[in-house]
Amino acid sequence: MNKVLQISGAIPELGYANIPREIIPFLVSYNLIPQLLSQSIIELAISTTGYANAPITCTPAETSQALQQFYQHWDLNSEEKIQDWCLRYGLTQKQLELFATRKLRVEKFKQITWGHQLESYFLKYKRHFDKVIYSLIRTNSRGTANELFFRITEGEQSFSDLAREYSQGPEADTNGIIGPVELGTITPNFAQLLCTSQVRIVQPPVAFGDSWIIIRVEKFISAQLDDFMRQRLLQENFETWFQQQLSQLSPEEKVWMGINTKPAQSQEAKAA
Repeated sequence: MNKVLQISGAIPELGYANIPREIIPFLVSYNLIPQLLSQSIIELAISTTGYANAPITCTPAETSQALQQFYQHWDLNSEEKIQDWCLRYGLTQKQLELFATRKLRVEKFKQITWGHQLESYFLKYKRHFDKVIYSLIRTNSRGTANELFFRITEGEQSFSDLAREYSQGPEADTNGIIGPVELGTITPNFAQLLCTSQVRIVQPPVAFGDSWIIIRVEKFISAQLDDFMRQRLLQENFETWFQQQLSQLSPEEKVWMGINTKPAQSQEAKAA
């Protein structure tokens, strides 16, 4: 065990040498090593990403607000309860403030690191975020698809009625309607088919996979760089960054994080 837990020096004051040996079996038995590694990666980031590689900090007002929310969450409504809580968990006032403001400091880290490039990132991938609502009928028979297309275009029956009766997918339960759904979550070929279709115009049957499909785009919804989208993009960039940090862990630490390195090792062995 002593050789496995390395922490990579991610938190200077939380290096392996500083972890009490009696705690290590507890961390292992409760599978807390992955959380320790994950939090150490984040801690290093918020400790060195501020101005001149200084820690990211909060203003006195932000700290005060975070503490009040923390006290409310733990029902610490008196100075005595606050002191007892800190004593119970061995925290100084400074450590308590860091604990209470950690979420806010992580959000500041995201904003400092990627906030300046959100507009360009959004414009680059906007098509992936745009949404579409469309109607779909799918069938295994080309003849049936042609017949249904004829009925729709001739006004004999509505798209929704035929989808409910003939479509062989879950869209039959929604009268053929699917969406709104982001284009980025759709297979590229099908997304291209939707994007090149005119709104409210029924498209002739086309082969798609093992089925024949008839589609009609009902509406395109353009994505907007609003507050919700900004938070989403910040989180996506953060998660990508975090995965990159995991790739830099030692082989032993990767095992703890559930990152399988055996296939690459097996291939090397075969090559040898």
